[in-house]
Amino acid sequence: MYKFIVHTSLILLVSFLTLSSVQARTFKIASLSPEGSDWMQKMRAGAKEIEKKTNGRVKFKFYPGGVMGDDQAVLRKIKIGQLHGGALAGGSLIKANPNYSIYALLLTYKDQGEINHIRKTIDPIIKKGFEKGGVIILGMAESGFVYSMSSKQATPNVHLLRQQKVWAPSNDKTGQETLRSFGVTAIPLPYGDVLAALQTGLIDTVAMSPIGAIALQWYTQIKYITDMPLLYSFGTLSMSKKAFKKIKPDDQKIVRSVMNKVFIKIDDSNRKNNKEALAVLKKSGIEFIKPSVQEQKEWQTLADKANRQLVSSGKLDAELVHTVKHLLSEYRQSH
Repeated sequence: MYKFIVHTSLILLVSFLTLSSVQARTFKIASLSPEGSDWMQKMRAGAKEIEKKTNGRVKFKFYPGGVMGDDQAVLRKIKIGQLHGGALAGGSLIKANPNYSIYALLLTYKDQGEINHIRKTIDPIIKKGFEKGGVIILGMAESGFVYSMSSKQATPNVHLLRQQKVWAPSNDKTGQETLRSFGVTAIPLPYGDVLAALQTGLIDTVAMSPIGAIALQWYTQIKYITDMPLLYSFGTLSMSKKAFKKIKPDDQKIVRSVMNKVFIKIDDSNRKNNKEALAVLKKSGIEFIKPSVQEQKEWQTLADKANRQLVSSGKLDAELVHTVKHLLSEYRQSH
């Protein structure tokens, strides 16, 4: 009887340890954000809270500063299991959910109020779409309105833009196609190569938000900014659904809840920082060029055409676009 009890106890102990090892995870997350940045500080704080609330079952190991490569390299490493996720630019995840392009509709959103109103409805739809594509979005934070920035010549109109050497993210095929619809053949490069390319003249025009231009030091090469927001950009904390589902459902809820709160804070910080960054760029001696009314009409005509092509080519859901237009109309009527 004693041997039976000991044997049974050992089986139960081994089963418990095996179950614990399956459910205990250390998620490896890459980021272009440098160590010490607001993103990294807040994500690390969130990871500590998750570790505490899960009694050590879920931990995060971060690789900041681009040490794991650009977004494309990170996605490859996620695919083979070397990494489990990353803080990624939205464009790099288009394959998992093409409808993420809804936030990149050209010359569609006029101010922060419109964006805030739209996100209440659209963010949950986008997150569900990513989950169907095998990606868990633990948080979304705005990078802000994106502007055309040039190191050599102002680009207030499309004709002048076509004369420039324009950069596009190497992993953003939709963005490259959009530029082609403007008659621009882009030079695709990873984010990490852009500063050197501006310094050597390989490219002379980029599109970036104010905080992005400062954080990546691109603004040191910029002389002109076209004073017209082109689109709105976001970053995400994304994880492989396959990896995420290996932790217990209760732990999944904790991770989602904590990181969602973290990214609400990051979102608020970025909103404030973008305003400050825009002021810094203006004070740095960069010249802001406002397109004329006629030039703005030309931009808008081509932007509308590019947006329609996204829908007609099946890269963006027509119903989702209709929802956004309805929300914009609703907001503008009330404001």
